[in-house]
Amino acid sequence: MTKSHHVQIGNITVGNDLPFALIAGPCQMESMIHAMDMAGQLFEMTQKLGMGLVYKTSFDKANRTSLTAQRGLGLEGAIPVFQRIRSEFGIPVLTDVHLPEHCAELGDAVDVLQIPAFLCRQTDLLIAAAKTGKVINVKKGQFLAPWDMKNVANKLIESGNNRVLLTERGASFGYNTLVSDMRSLSIMAEQTGQPIVFDATHSVQQPGGQGTSSGGQREFVPVLARAAVSVGVAMVFMETHQDPDNAPSDGPNMVPIDQMEALLTTLQKFDNLAKNL
Repeated sequence: MTKSHHVQIGNITVGNDLPFALIAGPCQMESMIHAMDMAGQLFEMTQKLGMGLVYKTSFDKANRTSLTAQRGLGLEGAIPVFQRIRSEFGIPVLTDVHLPEHCAELGDAVDVLQIPAFLCRQTDLLIAAAKTGKVINVKKGQFLAPWDMKNVANKLIESGNNRVLLTERGASFGYNTLVSDMRSLSIMAEQTGQPIVFDATHSVQQPGGQGTSSGGQREFVPVLARAAVSVGVAMVFMETHQDPDNAPSDGPNMVPIDQMEALLTTLQKFDNLAKNL
């Protein structure tokens, strides 16, 4: 993997040549109590492993399969939760943005603004995110080639923000199926020089695969995560939940939190070998 410049996210530094850091949390924010519990468990786990952590959760799941699906607490309800997680655990927080106005509204509440895959070419959204000065994590669209992400990264950099992460989350392969091309991790790193993230849980998603919701194959998360870490990435993204089968969204592809520590321990061993750490 090509070395990247390093990006500071709160109290951690990420780069393709550094020990990988973790982006993790439940798909959507359910409540203050649930968020604090999940953040606490992940904080304790990563502290034990000596691993950098960025807590992830979405205040609004705006691209749900069905109109009846749950979407989250909403912006006003989520901001106090983000702020409490940051103050109580001292960890950076990441959330998705869907509209340009979200970027400034979230500027004081989170550390990383994430551009969803479906919106990765939305110029106004990218410019608004860049102008906040926050770290920007852009998910590669399921419809894009890895070399297309150079143009996406340049929109942010040319707007005055080089604190950019690029995430691989699989490419559309027929109907309701994604496939992860591990070559894309190296291609994006080589062509952009940015830290690269591998999204292990959305890569096993089956978009719309359950009719009114997305399916997934969480049993393959460890397989793909090991492969990506073997290539050498800056961060691994994994959504997690204490009861994925009853989670309000993305349950089929989330990792049960009681399985996370063992998986992360294994990934650290692969990371050490890949980077000769």
